[in-house]
Amino acid sequence: MVRYVTSNPGKAREAAAYLGTDVETIDYEYLEPQADDLEPVARYGARAAFDGLSGDEPVIVDDAGLFIEAFDGFPGPYSSYVEDTLGIELVAEIARGATDQRASFRAVIGYCDGSVTETFAGRVRGQIVAPRGDGGFGYDPIFEHGDRTFAEMSVEEKNAHSHRARALERFAAWYDAHRESD
Repeated sequence: MVRYVTSNPGKAREAAAYLGTDVETIDYEYLEPQADDLEPVARYGARAAFDGLSGDEPVIVDDAGLFIEAFDGFPGPYSSYVEDTLGIELVAEIARGATDQRASFRAVIGYCDGSVTETFAGRVRGQIVAPRGDGGFGYDPIFEHGDRTFAEMSVEEKNAHSHRARALERFAAWYDAHRESD
């Protein structure tokens, strides 16, 4: 059993598919540090959640962001704040005014079991476009991978390509090996 600190049950279902074990969704608030990189945020979050929750089951958290090449990776770890402050339409408009619309979604899974704290990163490349599609959430309507935005893909299709899926793949391989060595 792994506890996933998220309020999104879809993330837990996705993690369970990669891990081949039960994944419990835990809604737990902790003070998230600000950093210019996702890795220390996820590492801190995993440790804080493990320490703050009762029990000895391992926990995972994730941190993710949109990294726009023309802006040296901004908004990156500040993606949620920028989305809430400016909105995705304005972010797309500003990015499309730059000479380079390349971007990537990045995710880092943080894991803690009390004695081990690890992180696992995933990235998917694409470009910023005018908003399209009705699915997904956040920046999905302005992030095009291949010939469609994440918002134009089904949940299953997006999960097969997503930054979180790539981080979960890396985590699942490590987790399987870690469980076997115990």
